Amino acid sequence: MYPNLTGIIIALLPFAAILVILMMNSRRPSVLNPVESPKSDLPRVIPRDQHPVSRRELSDNALKVLYRLKDAGYDSYLVGGCVRDILLDKHPKDFDVATEAHPEQVHELFRNSRLIGRRFKLVHVRFGREIIEVATFRASHDSNDKSGQQSEGGMLLRDNVYGTVIDDALRRDFTVNALYYSVKDFAIHDYANGLEDLNNRTLRMIGDPEARYREDPVRMLRAVRFAAKLQFSIEPGTEEPIKRLADLLGNIPAARLFEEVLKLFLSGDAETTFELLREFELFGILFPATEHALQLFELNPKQQPDCEALLRAAFRSTDSRVRQGKSVTPAFIYAALLWHPMQRRMGALQAKGLPAVPALHQASQEIILEQIQSTTIPRRFSQPMREIWELQLRLPRRTGRRPEQTFEHPRFRAAYDFLLMREIAGEDLDGLGEWWTQYQLDHAPATTNYPQHAEREHGNDNDESRTPKRRRRRRRSKPATGNND
Repeated sequence: MYPNLTGIIIALLPFAAILVILMMNSRRPSVLNPVESPKSDLPRVIPRDQHPVSRRELSDNALKVLYRLKDAGYDSYLVGGCVRDILLDKHPKDFDVATEAHPEQVHELFRNSRLIGRRFKLVHVRFGREIIEVATFRASHDSNDKSGQQSEGGMLLRDNVYGTVIDDALRRDFTVNALYYSVKDFAIHDYANGLEDLNNRTLRMIGDPEARYREDPVRMLRAVRFAAKLQFSIEPGTEEPIKRLADLLGNIPAARLFEEVLKLFLSGDAETTFELLREFELFGILFPATEHALQLFELNPKQQPDCEALLRAAFRSTDSRVRQGKSVTPAFIYAALLWHPMQRRMGALQAKGLPAVPALHQASQEIILEQIQSTTIPRRFSQPMREIWELQLRLPRRTGRRPEQTFEHPRFRAAYDFLLMREIAGEDLDGLGEWWTQYQLDHAPATTNYPQHAEREHGNDNDESRTPKRRRRRRRSKPATGNND
């Protein structure tokens, strides 16, 4: 009997083992929940009822782009700063879209679009004044792929290698910029743990910071700009290479650095940005002559003009205007940034016997030519900047008709504001600012030919006092005389 029982048990053992395996598998989920599994390749998905991003807060035009891409069968997301800012309870100004559609496919979908860029091909979809920027998902570079090209130092020369949304997220710069909003499920997809850094107010580079800075040195400026704008701390690993690699910005085209300067100083956080640029030794790469003037004052404050005081006054004025929704112009901020280098050069020329006005003209020309080696200055800004400087010589002339002529100059308001900033910075101008303030109070209401400014300069808060432009009379053409053969 027992031998037979033993044989039966032995025969049933394989079936028992199979039964145990089946029972164990029945307790496991068939698909891991990406929200609960940080090791999953899928992102952390935050459903609509767990985040504050509402379509009411999004651009209608950005939604049009997303829905048309979706209806055409393409995966697409709102990505980057617009998602980040709404999560921080801020109002985004720009809305960027990332999609699996290639630029040419996007261009075919939107008649109101145009392809731009070679190094980084994009599509701009225009709705009146608003532009929705659409980029194709980027991926890491394959050495055999000609769509992506890097220099020997690692800098990206061409970046048109396309991939998946996961590839795209890992190619972005900071974790807080790798947050994707989908109109398919109205959820936020977090591929780089950006929500945690957002909650901790930390700016962290995705990947190896040094390698990413070498790919694109402008990322160092972006780190400073975002830290100032968001009032975030820079994560130590992200911060450490910046000073060592600052010189790499010298390889960036001057035209691109000009655009970055506008973002740095005309976004409402210029003073904080200036402090961080100097802390990380980036300011001198952008404005070498100004950095030299700052260092001279620090070495010998009793014998050198306080360059920093003027810059801070200009930055505070600019920040105030941006926050009030008033217009700002690069000409004014560049006039402040280069004022002391120009003054030092002008003083050297005068010491050689050159009169004041020719010395100013020559010094202006030399300083601008030097500056455009670092950041370009388009003529539409360099010319008003020169005029602001030149008027600093005319403002002290207060006899005869000279005040009236100066007052009618198109750049008078900008020059007057610049004069006040010089006084705020501690320069003794013998009450010149107060004199011109009173002059305007006495003459502006009664003056019919009040200066018609081509653009609203910094600090011009009296736009309502301007008289409307007079129409130019058409000159009647004289009848032709003589032979017209």
